[in-house]
Amino acid sequence: MDLNLKGKTALITGSSRGIGKKIAEALAKEGANIVITATNIEKASSVAEELKKEYNIETLALKHDVKSSESCKEVVDKTVEKFKSIDILVNNAGIARDMLVIQMDDNNWNEVISTNLSGAFYTSREAARYMLKARRGKIINISSVIGKMGNAGQTNYAAAKAGIIGITKAMAKEFAARKICVNAIAPGFIQTDMTGVLPEDTVKNIMNITPIKRLGNAEDVANLAVFLASDLSDYITGEVIAVDGGMSM
Repeated sequence: MDLNLKGKTALITGSSRGIGKKIAEALAKEGANIVITATNIEKASSVAEELKKEYNIETLALKHDVKSSESCKEVVDKTVEKFKSIDILVNNAGIARDMLVIQMDDNNWNEVISTNLSGAFYTSREAARYMLKARRGKIINISSVIGKMGNAGQTNYAAAKAGIIGITKAMAKEFAARKICVNAIAPGFIQTDMTGVLPEDTVKNIMNITPIKRLGNAEDVANLAVFLASDLSDYITGEVIAVDGGMSM
């Protein structure tokens, strides 16, 4: 089976580490040119250079504040300026500010909504301008099982990730006639910096309620992202696919 990613351009937000970096690596391995974005341009540049050497592809590193619509426009415009197209967008950038509702101030609510939800909308809107003209494209939004199930202490995060599901389905309907597929991945508990701070007892409890009895790996998410970015998924749009070891089934 030919994934047909060689020479295509993929922009992955928040891709200097964690799931975003693994997705970038997986797409690069299949021959896609990669745009790494992050708030820290030094880290983004380091990853971009690493991928360029490892996979003999073209890369670009850009500083990106997903909370800013102007920054999102600039990132997409610079991507197209260099590569002449944007074929794949992965909206991965996200943060968590976990606390109980009665302790959550406006800033902790707004930061998570702006980063996790508005950032995906802003970047998708700008990428769509080019994809609609090209009559092709793949947009992959990283949601979460928390957006499907909810979780105590994560009202802001759950709301943002549920919102990702909503914009995925709405954009899928809006863009389908131009052969742009929009899908979401809903990871469960994946071994990243974000879950690395969880207490040991919490991790054991998570594994107990996960049928596969382990935390996921970033590669588990990246493998699905590659499929959704490829021609093999051309008849799939508007879907939310869980990568959670069966937790939310």
